[in-house]
Amino acid sequence: MATTHTLVLLRHGQSTWNLENIFTGWTDVPLSAAGEDEARDSGRLMADAGIEFDVVHTSVLRRAIDTASLSLNEMGLGWIPVVRHWRLNERHYGDLQGLNKKETADKHGHDQVQIWRRAYATAPPALDPADDRHPAKDRRYRNLPPELLPATECLADVVERMLPYWYDRIVPDLVEGKTVLVVAHGNSLRALVKHLDGISDDEIPSLNIPTGVPLRYELDDDMRAVSSGYLGDPEAIAAAAHAVATQAG
Repeated sequence: MATTHTLVLLRHGQSTWNLENIFTGWTDVPLSAAGEDEARDSGRLMADAGIEFDVVHTSVLRRAIDTASLSLNEMGLGWIPVVRHWRLNERHYGDLQGLNKKETADKHGHDQVQIWRRAYATAPPALDPADDRHPAKDRRYRNLPPELLPATECLADVVERMLPYWYDRIVPDLVEGKTVLVVAHGNSLRALVKHLDGISDDEIPSLNIPTGVPLRYELDDDMRAVSSGYLGDPEAIAAAAHAVATQAG
């Protein structure tokens, strides 16, 4: 029987800006109370599935970090190694960060905002380098070369900056036989799912990843998906994905 490698992807629980329907991107906002509950629930789902992780990878944003912590504590695995990296951050939404999605749609038109949100290769308006929201102003990125710091991103950009981390850091853990949890964001996980499932550029805009629902993969030795599926109630998962798809703006 061929050996498979277990990888679980988890989008952070609802954040306070998810709740308020605000473009978040690299802005470091906390989980909402509901998001904390989602994180704990995801831990119980993973424990009930009999999954025992050896390592977790997260972004450097607190909503992912806190989701990982709450989930793992629920599983009694709060002690396992955690690796944090900016390449797992959410897509940078440029000058849209901090803006209400519905108000932005009212101003620029629903179709334009949908292009900014979902078009694979079209990025929102960029931040001015002097803007306080620019990552160059954030100490957690101060040692990165300036050319790596985005002022805006499309999903294609996220794929390009995420895949090196997949190959250099996550795949080696899987090859060593470790069971790996990746806790990240809607778009950084969409980028990884695109790669794992071979989703085309045209099809990826319609993929919606719900918050706080573990997505389990079994991979072969070539890191190709043998099987995948969400843990939990299918109707609840479908409703959560639909909610992501129908966010105003």
